[in-house]
Amino acid sequence: MEFQQIISRIKQKKYAPIYFLTGEEPYFIDKISNYITANVLTENEKAFNQVIVYGKDADAATIINNAKQFPMMSQFRVVVVREAQYVNDIDKLVYYVSNPLKSTILVLNYKYKKLDKRTKLYKEFGKECIFFESKKLYENQISEWIGNYLKEKGYDIQPPASMLLTEFLGNDLSKIEKEIEKLLVCLGDGEKTINTQHIEENIGISKEYNTIELQKALIKKDALKAFRIVDYFGSNPRNNPIILTITSLYFFFNKVFLFSLLKDKTKQNITDILKISTYFLPEYKQAAAVYPPAKVVQIIGYLREYDLKSKGVGSEYATEHDLLRELVYKILS
Repeated sequence: MEFQQIISRIKQKKYAPIYFLTGEEPYFIDKISNYITANVLTENEKAFNQVIVYGKDADAATIINNAKQFPMMSQFRVVVVREAQYVNDIDKLVYYVSNPLKSTILVLNYKYKKLDKRTKLYKEFGKECIFFESKKLYENQISEWIGNYLKEKGYDIQPPASMLLTEFLGNDLSKIEKEIEKLLVCLGDGEKTINTQHIEENIGISKEYNTIELQKALIKKDALKAFRIVDYFGSNPRNNPIILTITSLYFFFNKVFLFSLLKDKTKQNITDILKISTYFLPEYKQAAAVYPPAKVVQIIGYLREYDLKSKGVGSEYATEHDLLRELVYKILS
């Protein structure tokens, strides 16, 4: 069952006796678990019927003992096991899973890893139990996630602003959510769309000196602007680590290379294959015209070379600023 389906069923008070929430992305696990603890019971009911235990301090017997208790003056009892991945004998929960108490809602937060699907515990999860695998989003999925998150709240975001957030914050959904909430508070009366100006003023990401603008300068072969951005990065290394810049450029030029190879260059096919917004389509067309496939292959080689150099391989004494200047020079040559 998908994340939104689970939340929707909980809102409809269609509860499962067991929620096993596992996977590498903690954001969705926390969202489901926190929604259950915040909404299933009233504040008065929580005092006697909501229990939170931690995997490092609990074993299967403790969890089963809490789950088998009947609720007091409430229809349900909620038992949440945080960091369930640390429960050493978690497989022994199979004895409870095979016959769970219908008045208990047991939530197991098994984070940062996957439960082995060959175990008896996994095989015992029946139709009444919710097994949810929370997967990390890829970088190219983050902009869409940001857009959907804001849409649910009645807001919108301009594509450059969404890309700016993604470039700066990566795929840390919890961090992105916090920054978005900060932006929404700062929006003026009647404003419903986040732009790059809002991000620059309230988060501190420069709308002129960032990886996206560096890409644009490289596309236009605007050396003056490109080196100006590189120098800005050099004066702010903590906020602009070279590894993130190289990674971003690597993904960009890989897509430029893929664009060049596409036979079907219809808008729909390009956006589907490259996983990009139609807003950025002109940039890829321009980049492919400026950088032929052979040059792009050479650039990708440079990016791999300077990725290693940034980690001290073959370049022990050069600063990140020096390395980035060299890299940009070679790309533009």
